[in-house]
Amino acid sequence: MKLVAAYFATLAVFVVVDFIWLGFVARDFYRSSIGHLMAENFNIPAAIVFYLVYPIGVVIFAVSPGLDAGNLAKAAILGLAFGFFAYATYDLTNLATLRDWPIGITLADIAWGSILTATAATAGFAIASRV
Repeated sequence: MKLVAAYFATLAVFVVVDFIWLGFVARDFYRSSIGHLMAENFNIPAAIVFYLVYPIGVVIFAVSPGLDAGNLAKAAILGLAFGFFAYATYDLTNLATLRDWPIGITLADIAWGSILTATAATAGFAIASRV
């Protein structure tokens, strides 16, 4: 039951905070940097799959070890690391393979993914530890 609660808390925080970031805070930054690479409309099924799958990884690699240790900081740090490696894989691959992929987007996106994942893992831990 704890892991189910962790998943839904992680999912909720991840989706809501990322929506605010992508939809409002950094929208113009992304558009001005990679707008020429962006599709006119995003692929909704792919987005749904990403948002359902990624929090599973956060729970497995960050929240669950934090719960096992009874340590919020462990969940947050492992979340930060998981986000760093996942977003670095995506952004550095794009930087290596796509024409006109900006280094600024790479650095900002890796930082964002790290912070977002740490935040979501912290929320997942906080909710699950109360179940």
